[in-house]
Amino acid sequence: MTMLDPAGFAAHTIAGVAWSLFIGSTLIFVGVMALLAMAMRRRPGEVNTRHWIIGGGILFPTVVLCVLVGYTAVRSAQLTRTPPANALIISVTGKMWWWEVRYRLPDGAQVVLANEIHIPVGQPVVIGLSSSDVIHSFWVPQLAGKMDMVPGRTNQLQLLATAPGVYRGQCAEYCGEQHARMAMHVVAHEPAAFDAWLAAQAQPALAPVTALAQAGQQAFVAHRCSACHTVRGLSEEGQLGPDLTHVGSRLYLGAGTLRNEAGAMPRWIAHVQLLKAGARMPAFNAEDAAGLEAIGAYLEQLK
Repeated sequence: MTMLDPAGFAAHTIAGVAWSLFIGSTLIFVGVMALLAMAMRRRPGEVNTRHWIIGGGILFPTVVLCVLVGYTAVRSAQLTRTPPANALIISVTGKMWWWEVRYRLPDGAQVVLANEIHIPVGQPVVIGLSSSDVIHSFWVPQLAGKMDMVPGRTNQLQLLATAPGVYRGQCAEYCGEQHARMAMHVVAHEPAAFDAWLAAQAQPALAPVTALAQAGQQAFVAHRCSACHTVRGLSEEGQLGPDLTHVGSRLYLGAGTLRNEAGAMPRWIAHVQLLKAGARMPAFNAEDAAGLEAIGAYLEQLK
């Protein structure tokens, strides 16, 4: 996470302002140190102090601050442009402590996932930001600036990725016990790859094909995991937790807590309160190893 390696239009603008401030402040610091060195070598009365007070203490900071205010105002105005008609609109809701992401398709259907935002390179994107509980703050420094997510209102943030890649973001407003483990990842695809990804995400969950995954699906239903989690094609009643329809294709589990790799799913299910204390999910540490392996196999194949 660094704003000095921009990969988006807004981030390039912010980085330009930052570098201007870095360079300007460095030059001023060097100048002040040079004056200090000169002052230490001169005797009292050799310098007209009135000129230095008026020039260096009043005129110089006034001019510098006016230039900085004008420059940042002009550059900041570029960040609040009216979005074009072809902008992709994505809804992101901050929760304790994860991100719900929604895409609305042209036919009115919705694609719902968690903790990952996929966008096409070169296409404007408008993120509608809201919160369902406390104030959160959406921040992906390589793509754009920070925007607060306030309960009861929707703020807008524009993104325009200039290069494919995976960009890490973070909640930037303290929101409770697991604020530090409330990360998200923005994946920027080439346009054709993004269209293929979105079409795949719109499909219902894959049916299990192995005996182990079938046993995991049965355990998932028997343990009433569907009371909190939706798996389209199996059960759509769960609204409290993240949508798991294609959870196997995600990069991380638990909003950046665990990389989604072999064996991570059972570990998360059994030890969620050790890995992310206070998360709104009970730990299923009473489940035997075979049951955990089966549930993990079922969820891992949901791609």
